[in-house]
Amino acid sequence: MIISRLHSHHSKSNHASRNSHHDHQQIITAGNERRIRLVFFLTAGYALIQAAGGWLSGSLALIADSGHMLSDAAALLLALMAYRIARRPADSTRTYGFHRVRVLAALANGVTLLLLVVWIIGEAIGRIYAPTGILAGPMLIVAVIGLVVNLAGAWILWSGNRKDGNLRGALLHMVGDLLGSAGAIAAAVGIMFTGWTLLDPILSVLVALLIVRSAWGLVKDSVQVLLQVVPRGVDARIVEEGLSQLPEIREAGHFHAWVLTDETTIATVHVSPANGIDPFSLPSLVSAWLKERYAIDHVTVQIDPPGRLDREHR
Repeated sequence: MIISRLHSHHSKSNHASRNSHHDHQQIITAGNERRIRLVFFLTAGYALIQAAGGWLSGSLALIADSGHMLSDAAALLLALMAYRIARRPADSTRTYGFHRVRVLAALANGVTLLLLVVWIIGEAIGRIYAPTGILAGPMLIVAVIGLVVNLAGAWILWSGNRKDGNLRGALLHMVGDLLGSAGAIAAAVGIMFTGWTLLDPILSVLVALLIVRSAWGLVKDSVQVLLQVVPRGVDARIVEEGLSQLPEIREAGHFHAWVLTDETTIATVHVSPANGIDPFSLPSLVSAWLKERYAIDHVTVQIDPPGRLDREHR
């Protein structure tokens, strides 16, 4: 589990503001990295075997799944590199550290999956118009071995922290591989009993289409994090209205929230105190309210003089 460490201090300014400063450095568990390393060796090793089996049997389903697994091996290697880079501590120019490297790795995983889908569909269309001979027996043996390898890899990743976007990307790759192996097995059995070789490219297309949904979701989530879209379930206007209704707060505005990576959400907001309220009591009040309502732990609160936000909103 990724653990967030929170440190804060408060300082006064000539605008009677008080901010809380957080250390966003996170601890990456060795377990997730170890799981991905093990699955990388499993995936890369079997991809070579599967490529040879697909070439010898003439099966597009095996060749496509081999390409899929090779891209998975590259993505897993990228994920391992991302974990190493993300361990580097924050510095004076990268105050949030390097954790978004993992978001970039997750985005790369999704993009490679989509590109692979395009390749599989293109190859399948060619096979439909120009069918080729397929050795169903060797194809079935290789596909069954692949299913076992992919089940082992998926189980290893499933037992890790699936809130880690980088690990989730790797898991989605393994699920795609499982579908590829299942499709290859179905195609091999069908060809053995019917002799209809078109089953091979048809099932390859079906597997590719199943992969699209997971890949697109991963790309979409990663892009939203990089664009600093507000977290799910958070509406800036509703948050400002809710804060304004607290008896200690006269006005609230300029609320911004974004996801740093995985479980870490950051927010900033301006508030002004109600009459008779100590302005330096508001940061802890606002932070506690946002944590309770929206599970936001990292909050920076600026205290503005009464009336300033009203003037800015006119």
